[in-house]
Amino acid sequence: MRRILAVDDNKDILELLQYILEDYGYKVLTLADGHNLFEKINEYRPDLILLDIMLGDMDGRELCKEVKQKTETNNIPVILISASHDAGDLTRHENGKPDGFIPKPFDINTLLNTVQRQIAA
Repeated sequence: MRRILAVDDNKDILELLQYILEDYGYKVLTLADGHNLFEKINEYRPDLILLDIMLGDMDGRELCKEVKQKTETNNIPVILISASHDAGDLTRHENGKPDGFIPKPFDINTLLNTVQRQIAA
């Protein structure tokens, strides 16, 4: 079973992501902030990370950059999610660019297709 780590400071979004993805056969661990991200990555060994850009006092783009720059995590696909940013905002991050982007509110088919495409890659 493929494992997904979902990080969002909105509890309702986390519950929705977990419900949808588990319904499609994924195992999902959720985090309400990014403070313990690398600890959870080491424990859970996710096949993919869904990461909100606006995480209260943290920036998901910076966390994505850290994931992509660490040798032990750079092979994990990261999909950023945001209601206040668009995919164009992400092209400025040459080092640590995410593997995908999903705008909020997200369409279930877009979510599933993006996740499946990145896990299959």
